[in-house]
Amino acid sequence: MKNKYNNHSFSLSYRTALIFSLGISFLVNLLFIIMFVYGKEAFSPQDHESVKPVGFEPSKLIANFVFIFLYAFILYCINFYILRINSSDKTKLILIITGTIIVTFALSISFSYIQMNIFGFGKYPHRFLRGGMMRDFFISIIVVFSSQLLYLTNKKQQIALQNKILMAENVRTRYETLKNQVDPHFLFNSLNTLSSLIKTDPDKAQEYIHGFSSVFRYTLQNKDILPLYEELKFTESYCSLMQIRYGENLKFVIRVDEKYMNYAIIPLSIQTLVENAIKHNVVSNKYPLTITISTTDDSSLKISNPLQPKKEIEAGEGIGLANLMERYRLKFQKEIIINKSENTFDVIIPLIKI
Repeated sequence: MKNKYNNHSFSLSYRTALIFSLGISFLVNLLFIIMFVYGKEAFSPQDHESVKPVGFEPSKLIANFVFIFLYAFILYCINFYILRINSSDKTKLILIITGTIIVTFALSISFSYIQMNIFGFGKYPHRFLRGGMMRDFFISIIVVFSSQLLYLTNKKQQIALQNKILMAENVRTRYETLKNQVDPHFLFNSLNTLSSLIKTDPDKAQEYIHGFSSVFRYTLQNKDILPLYEELKFTESYCSLMQIRYGENLKFVIRVDEKYMNYAIIPLSIQTLVENAIKHNVVSNKYPLTITISTTDDSSLKISNPLQPKKEIEAGEGIGLANLMERYRLKFQKEIIINKSENTFDVIIPLIKI
């Protein structure tokens, strides 16, 4: 699995080894220049009769920069290779420490020998060799600690990424479960309505069946979001079905601003709330019900109805509004707002700009 954090942080790669090695070489040579400026010469000719005085020469500085860079780069490559192998952290640490000690001795002696021959320091001046060895071991400590820090940081990021993937998968599974509950819920309630019509008004039942087939086709779409105009078109068809059952006792008022028509909404959102309003309120000649669907100035959709609660709630699965609220939380991290007063019941759905 590719780590997306690699775009924002250093990974255990040759590119990282190159960058860090250049940085270490630059800093060490900067320290050397500062010491020279302040009179802290690295070597003294009194330490060995074959040692010549060391002056500030660009060629020496460049050579020193190259050798330190190569030394750090080789150590980083070795460390990164060991850290990438499939083994326990304890085994990796043992291999890194052992390999670093061996490589440090070998490279320090080799590079020191090359430098002495190039700059004419004589054969194995002890101070030069001892100073170079100390410097190289100090650099090796920096390499080991920085490599471990990079390894632990990347490991932590990978764990965080895996956790996010698992969380996203869990959210997607929960959302799909909720979405799969909606279609049977809609079908169940629609068939209940049809059953009531067959008993009371067979002609209306026949008309309801024709309208229901086209409405139910909408619910079969396998989409997570839809533009508002599509949802409204479906809702109007659904409202027509409800008016077959309730006649003039049920009215709908739709006042939706055109500028919101392409905003996104979860399918069956409005229908769920319309159905919820009908199921929980009295709809009769004495108490007609008017459901208003309108947009607000803050890019939301409000479904309102007067409160005229039934004494007995119609049977159902009880998943309508709670299901819709949870789907909005999972899909958009948005909350559906419910406002209930003495006389009215409002539900406000956030519209998502796409």
